[in-house]
Amino acid sequence: MSFFDDADEPLTEQRTARRRGRASSGGRRPPSGPRRSGSDQQAFVIRRAIALTGIVIVVILIVLGVHSCEVSQRNSSLKNYSNSVGTLIAKSNQTGKTLFNQLSGASGASNATNLQTQVNQTLQDTRSQLNQAKQLSVPNEMRVGQQDLLLALQMRRDGVSSIATQIQQALSKAASADAAKTIAAEMARLYSSDVVYTDYTAPAVVSALHGAGIYGQPIASGQFVQNIQWLTPTFVAAKFGAALPATSSGKAAPGIHGHAMQSCSVNGTALVVGGTNTLPANPPPTFTCTFTNDGQNNETNVVVKVQVGGTSISGQSITPQTVPGHQYTAQVQLSSAPPAGSYTVTATVEKVPGETVSTHNTQTFPVTFH
Repeated sequence: MSFFDDADEPLTEQRTARRRGRASSGGRRPPSGPRRSGSDQQAFVIRRAIALTGIVIVVILIVLGVHSCEVSQRNSSLKNYSNSVGTLIAKSNQTGKTLFNQLSGASGASNATNLQTQVNQTLQDTRSQLNQAKQLSVPNEMRVGQQDLLLALQMRRDGVSSIATQIQQALSKAASADAAKTIAAEMARLYSSDVVYTDYTAPAVVSALHGAGIYGQPIASGQFVQNIQWLTPTFVAAKFGAALPATSSGKAAPGIHGHAMQSCSVNGTALVVGGTNTLPANPPPTFTCTFTNDGQNNETNVVVKVQVGGTSISGQSITPQTVPGHQYTAQVQLSSAPPAGSYTVTATVEKVPGETVSTHNTQTFPVTFH
């Protein structure tokens, strides 16, 4: 046996042993460890499914929670805006009441300075309200309503601003008629602001609320002009004691025209014709004069004037229209306080077109001012 034969023999035996081992095991490796049974595998799958389901539920709850918070926040912002608009328009409405209270007592030149100061303050209020509206936090759903709100408040500010510039002229006899017409035109602007708010702003706010499922939210009404008669120049002129020219360019209507002065009083005390009348001079007294249309025609822009004899002190009031057979009352405030002393005070219903007899238009009273 050679050296190489001895070396190959053990190697051959080892290979033969390996083949036998493989044959006895069927050619497969023995398992490396214990294997799961069928029930264990099923439990594992179930546990994993439960875990995944739990994760999905948590995610859904988070999404729903976030959405619910967003909806709640949106609804709160819509309600807050609606409430802010209501508060602001209520302030503006009150400003309107204040303005018309001021203008209703405008007759008499002695009120000019005080009235101007009051109306200027009212103008500042309208400016402040417009600025507040511009600073509101506006949800996207309320953008249209916000634009209409700003327009309405801007119209109110501009209208009051124009009226404020006419106060002195309206109380001045030289230009009172023109100023009264201008003021009446600005009243139309103020009334239009009511239309803008009522027909556009409020419906836009309601629509946005309903779109979000919000019902029953109170919506403030917006009424700045309390009496639409302020839109007529004759009514404004009467409040300011201005006389507008007659609108008719033709002859007076057929029939009797005219008025009769019935009586006058001051602070509820009737003045006596030919008797003794004592009145305080300060503040300038207001005469309540009663007169009747004793003609056969309707009359317009009827002027009642009170004059303190021997002075330039007087006052007048205008009644826009009178009807035959009806009685009317004119409030006439003197332009200033008369000096202490005795005077003859004359109260007159001035002649109207077509009036031929005016002897019953006037009453005179001896008055001592103190």
